[in-house]
Amino acid sequence: MEKLIGRNREIAELERCFYSERSEFIVVSGRRRIGKTFLVNNVLKNRITLSYVGSHKSPKERQLKKFAQSMHQAGICNVLPQLQSWYDAFDALEATLPTIKAKKKVIFFDEMPWIDTQGSEFVAALEDFWNGWASLRDDIMLVACGSATSWLVDHLLENQGGLHNRVTSRISLQPFNLNECKQYIDNKKGTWDNYQIAQMYMYIGGVPFYWSLIDFSKGITENVDNLFFMPGAKLQGEFDELYQVLFKNSDDYVAIMRLLSDHREGLSRQQIANELGATGGTLSKRLVNLERCNFIMTQTPTGKKRNGTIYRACDFYTLFYFRFIEHEHQFVKHYWNSKMTSQSVAIWQGLTFELIGMTHIDQIRMALGIYGININCSAWRSSDVTETGKKAQIDLVVERADHVTHLYEFKFSSGEYVITSDYAQKLRERLGIYRSQTKTRDTLLTTFVTPFGVNKGKNYSIVQSEITLDQLFWKTP
Repeated sequence: MEKLIGRNREIAELERCFYSERSEFIVVSGRRRIGKTFLVNNVLKNRITLSYVGSHKSPKERQLKKFAQSMHQAGICNVLPQLQSWYDAFDALEATLPTIKAKKKVIFFDEMPWIDTQGSEFVAALEDFWNGWASLRDDIMLVACGSATSWLVDHLLENQGGLHNRVTSRISLQPFNLNECKQYIDNKKGTWDNYQIAQMYMYIGGVPFYWSLIDFSKGITENVDNLFFMPGAKLQGEFDELYQVLFKNSDDYVAIMRLLSDHREGLSRQQIANELGATGGTLSKRLVNLERCNFIMTQTPTGKKRNGTIYRACDFYTLFYFRFIEHEHQFVKHYWNSKMTSQSVAIWQGLTFELIGMTHIDQIRMALGIYGININCSAWRSSDVTETGKKAQIDLVVERADHVTHLYEFKFSSGEYVITSDYAQKLRERLGIYRSQTKTRDTLLTTFVTPFGVNKGKNYSIVQSEITLDQLFWKTP
């Protein structure tokens, strides 16, 4: 089995549950391809008593037959049980699990949302099993896993019926950060430098499965072609499958993501509703589900309350798909090799490097030596009327508890970034507008985040602090 990279907190939590003195009900959630099954199997290994994987769109009868086979193959029962319902299945577990000589009987339901087919009564039977038997013991460890995060939340984590507040532990698996991607590459004996890793991160984010498809003996462009653009590309068809597996009414979720990908600066809930003609709680629920799956992130503009929240797309693969795969790709060899140096890619990389920074706030705090200081991250947009007659915006503002505020500039380049005189003047005007409109008394610092630093030429004085790409790779506590 491959080495498990990172996930130290998640590993510790699974171990804690295994050795606890009570029965534990654990929910492991996270987007498709994030490594949920790999985590559970790697940590618990031969301690799993029974493992069952739900079948996508399979009827109850087929699911029950497979479950009976899983029980028999695991040695829980000598005779293949005849199961007519999920009540029968859990009754069979109650009858056989006490005969197993193990400190904890670990029952692992992988892709649990797929088990709950229409009319299956799976959730009701699970309620009876946990409330009436398992929770009364001290030797059961029930692990529920699945990509359909909305199902896990509605039926387990926020269940308003018999399973209300019954989950004892929740593990939400996040994408790899840059440091974890580097660890993965080092483990594979790859030799990519941080700049190459950051470029690939722009295309696939921190999804471990996508990284497992990369040939690190080859360059970026060849790998991108092999993943997306060659005939028979490794991730051909991935987009549709990703959203269909994660969400019911997947087209509605795709519509939200498409809209936000066209507005990289982000939109308010009302703006999204207006554009899509969506109203009521349905839109709110879809936004929550997308955020839970790390497809969107939220920012509250400086000086505004919660109802001013800005929603931004932050799934790197989705953004890359909409911009370059969906309409532009033609299944021909070396497509990305010819596209890579275009102006459209350069502009897109600039925007995406900004997103990398926003998803590595902890590393930025460490680089500035403020990891222990409370901060508030937000975005800022000027009002229509400004002193200069121009609008201004800052996509990341970090306000510190010690009354220092950082106004961030993200610039992606292949060498030191050179600040022109015109751009320096623009930054000075923006700083003045920000101070005037926010009425802040904080010390304001213009902070640059670049791959290789800012050129210390005649306009360098506008830079109060800077962060380089290597610092975004730092390991955080």
